[in-house]
Amino acid sequence: MWAEPHFTRLDSMLKPPDTRTTGRPATVASRRPAHDVAPRSSSRRDPFIDVLRVAAIVLIVAQHWLMPAVSYDDGVLTTGNALTTPGAWMVTWFSQVMPLVFFAGGAAAAYSLGRPTTTDTSRWLHQRLTRLAAPVVPLVLVWLVLPHLLLASGLPAGPVDSASRLAGRLLWFLALYVLITALAPMLLRLHQRMRGIEVIGLAVAAGVVDLLRFGVFDGAAVVGYLNVLLVWCAAYQLGMAYATGRLHWLRGYRALAVAAAGMAATAVAVVAGPYPGSMIGMPGEPVSNMNPPTVVLLTITALQLGLAAALRPLIVRWTANPPVENGLRWLSARLMTIYVWHMPALIVVAGTAVMGLDWATPPLLSAEWREAMPIWLGSLLAVLAVMIAAFSRVERTARTGPARRPALIGLAVVLLGLGLLALAANGFTPELTTHPAGPFAASLAILAGAAIVMWPTRTPPTQGPRPVRTGTVPATVGLSPPPTNRAAGSPHVTQREKVGV
Repeated sequence: MWAEPHFTRLDSMLKPPDTRTTGRPATVASRRPAHDVAPRSSSRRDPFIDVLRVAAIVLIVAQHWLMPAVSYDDGVLTTGNALTTPGAWMVTWFSQVMPLVFFAGGAAAAYSLGRPTTTDTSRWLHQRLTRLAAPVVPLVLVWLVLPHLLLASGLPAGPVDSASRLAGRLLWFLALYVLITALAPMLLRLHQRMRGIEVIGLAVAAGVVDLLRFGVFDGAAVVGYLNVLLVWCAAYQLGMAYATGRLHWLRGYRALAVAAAGMAATAVAVVAGPYPGSMIGMPGEPVSNMNPPTVVLLTITALQLGLAAALRPLIVRWTANPPVENGLRWLSARLMTIYVWHMPALIVVAGTAVMGLDWATPPLLSAEWREAMPIWLGSLLAVLAVMIAAFSRVERTARTGPARRPALIGLAVVLLGLGLLALAANGFTPELTTHPAGPFAASLAILAGAAIVMWPTRTPPTQGPRPVRTGTVPATVGLSPPPTNRAAGSPHVTQREKVGV
């Protein structure tokens, strides 16, 4: 997801050159309609994938900021979900955009792994883990001590405990994403071999898991956790299918037909049950479509992906505007910081408003709610902007240390994954500080994993050839090859670099 996708199509790399007509290798543009080829840009990124990534994170942030229902009365903090309002669940069919996040992540990984310069998958994984781990380090360092400082200042234990749990809850996504990123090279090889059929297999397997969960082992949610990998890997593989050109047909009326089919399938599943209408967990609901994931999230994937693909030509043209392109570049460089810190921003604003100003969330869409939302969202944006200014530098300037051995990279994956998962389950709760899965052990695992991939180590200097002296003028022998001219139009530019997708 956070890789920098290259415009060269992977299918042009995987297939032999076509010289049947002109004697020269055929370009992707000659095999696909013009509107299926993404425009070239100086940044060599796929604008459609960039827009999906940024829009998905923005929608996730907006949903989390708009759905809390909070009040504080006589020392008791009450929290709820505004989307429990009758009929509001329908919003989640479009606001639960985690399927698009994994889709964009699969496309970005396929682009990056398909580059001619990507020859070492361990080095590739090392770089990706650095981008994922770096933004979490400041969060861990701040929240490991902040709850204790808040308690020492005299704040009630209940609100502090709620805030401490909430600060780490959304790290489940990073825990899962670290694992899927580690599997990405294998998943790309699987996709190359099966040519997209694996998506169908994953979807069928997810349906079987639901059948076991709701039928054979009725109510056994533990069986459903197999779908954590099956459902999200299916969305991830769809992204790889897009990057390799196997979704070139998904456009126009075909894309709209896929979206309509996804909506119809979702509606049938919800009406027939046991799937709830909301695509996020709701208080009091016996079943959650999200935790653990159900196969209905794949029908939502079809709905959202079909709509996005139908809008792709408009999206690509829109991103050609320099202000839009600059905005996307700015946000893309800070996406993980935004995701990691948007819940702490909510904690700051909600805590100040509810406990400090005795404010309670008004009913959803009421006149009072509409009047309060501009102030609410403006305050949240202001606090998040301060946090971005303070912490985004870690994400933007993160540098991968010298190449580590695969065993160390594997250890980093385990440490980061387990640490993030523990924080997602228990947060930074002070009372669990010394628990084996508490915040101290989890933070230590994350910091150790981050140190493995980010910590600079000394490397012995390279021993080059000794200079050969001829008289009084030193001559250097064999230090570097002659420079290669990479300018457009140069004979040194490869055919695949001339083709933009």
